[in-house]
Amino acid sequence: MKTKILLGAAATLLATSGAFAQAAGSVVVYAGAAQISPQVDSGDLTAPSLAGTKIDVKKATSFVGGVTYYWTDHISIDLPIAAPFKHDIVGAGAIQGVGKLGTVKSLPITLLAQYRFGDASSSLRPFVGAGPTYGYFYHPKATTALSGITGGTVNNPTTLSMKSRLGLTAELGAAYNVNKDWSASLSVTKTFIKTTGSLSTGQTIETTLDPVSIKFGVGYRF
Repeated sequence: MKTKILLGAAATLLATSGAFAQAAGSVVVYAGAAQISPQVDSGDLTAPSLAGTKIDVKKATSFVGGVTYYWTDHISIDLPIAAPFKHDIVGAGAIQGVGKLGTVKSLPITLLAQYRFGDASSSLRPFVGAGPTYGYFYHPKATTALSGITGGTVNNPTTLSMKSRLGLTAELGAAYNVNKDWSASLSVTKTFIKTTGSLSTGQTIETTLDPVSIKFGVGYRF
């Protein structure tokens, strides 16, 4: 009988402890990692260039943190804060196989409104989200391979830049309440965003990036 009472008390305590982890007014600070995988649809580099000259942008991984505020038991606002992601830019299309053309750092600045299913006391809560993303691209660096295919020289190498743009992000994820203060979350996002690459030779290339991101974090409630 005592064992049953203790087990019942423990179950009640666990249920109660999880009740506040994702409740209205809670602020959760989290840290973890994310991987961004661009789903590239490249246009052609403008003339003068070999017809079908395209690019691809490789995936990158970085540390990520953020703050989530629970406006109600079901609606939350999430502000991810990430360290920069460094992407390799490689040749595609007619220049497939030429190797790395350059690198660029990206810093996605996103604000998400989320709807969380289930009750505030639920251990596992799926959620969906959506919001704007500003894709900030900076510190681009070109390689000798890029100069080689665009007419650059040792004394006057080709340089590149990528235009920062505004896009829209959709999110699907789930959070698990370990106890009343600690939680873990996993989410997948899709960002719809384009950019324009520009070379010092005057050529440009329009590129759809539309990256898919996977993010894992461990959070603490204040």
